[in-house]
Amino acid sequence: MSLSAAVRHLRDFVAIPSINPMGRTDIDARWVGEERYAECVRQVLGRLGVDAVLVGEGQRRSVIGEVRAGRAAETLLVASHLDTVPVDNMSIDPFDPVLEGGRLYGRGSCDTKAGMAALLAALERVLARGTLARNLVVVGEADEETGDSIGVSDVLAQLEGSRIDWSIATEPTELRIVNAHKGTALARLEAHGRACHSSDPSQGKNAIVGLARAVLALEELGAQLTNHVHAGLGHATLSVGLIRGGQAPNIVPDRAWLALDRRTLPGDTRESITREIEATLARAGVTDVVVAEVKMGKEPLYLEPGQRAFQACARALERAGCGTAPASVAFGTDAGLFLRAGIPSLVLGPGSIARAHTEAEYVEIDQLERMVDIYEQLLEGV
Repeated sequence: MSLSAAVRHLRDFVAIPSINPMGRTDIDARWVGEERYAECVRQVLGRLGVDAVLVGEGQRRSVIGEVRAGRAAETLLVASHLDTVPVDNMSIDPFDPVLEGGRLYGRGSCDTKAGMAALLAALERVLARGTLARNLVVVGEADEETGDSIGVSDVLAQLEGSRIDWSIATEPTELRIVNAHKGTALARLEAHGRACHSSDPSQGKNAIVGLARAVLALEELGAQLTNHVHAGLGHATLSVGLIRGGQAPNIVPDRAWLALDRRTLPGDTRESITREIEATLARAGVTDVVVAEVKMGKEPLYLEPGQRAFQACARALERAGCGTAPASVAFGTDAGLFLRAGIPSLVLGPGSIARAHTEAEYVEIDQLERMVDIYEQLLEGV
């Protein structure tokens, strides 16, 4: 059976484990890290005559390739993250790419190795025709799945001083232009009490009770965040998702903690989120709970549909027979980080986020091939 370049690339990429350990130590070491996949992409680019380098440390490497259409040409950066989530409880062999029923199965097939495969297939066609009209920076970045995105930091450091006009993150959007998503922040709150025997609770101070009062106050804050609105993204949100405390039923607990998820809008910072939580606790009279940590994750994204990045993608999608309406998504992406660095950015790629991270992850071959066509349009200056 004759396979297209995009399918061949995707099969090769899925067969290379590139798991992000996400803090775990129980994953087979042969499966961990992005370096092998990054090196494979570098070699594919090399066969196309494109100079490429690996950046980063150890097995957590990213790859950058640059091809020039001309000094005056616009420069497009396309970023496809190299890491995948772990493979626990998958119902298919995660690294044996299987073609069946118009789909290609395997870990990372949808999120996001299809995006890289489509880009390289399109680049090969355009270079063969000699019709490249935009400068292209190909990026495969490490560590997207944790939210830390050390790969983006490595890439931006390597590209410092380079002119990048706009960028695409190749997350699965079902070939829709995603120009908006909220960012993420995680906060940990700790309650401090005084332990004693439960036969006389009056001799202690129950940290769980203090934390319970904090949860009620945070629910009030969540309701108030409906007034913290961005015209393109809607309102910010807050959700308490994890709570722990106590040692035994017969001990008044002296410590307890919770973790919450805060979806962010442009302008939200670690400092502003800390202040809003502390003010909420103070208004509720909760004095024995402190904000121990606020960790910022993905940056929010919003790109006006009138900007040239959006318009260029809309023209390419229209020519490929796809819709051009702007869309927003609930998940975060590295596009927000590129936007924060001053690069107008959006999200566009083959596949559905509903298939990402699943026990039988797959991407539709039709969407993969249509993405090749869309990239060709973009590289040829549509």
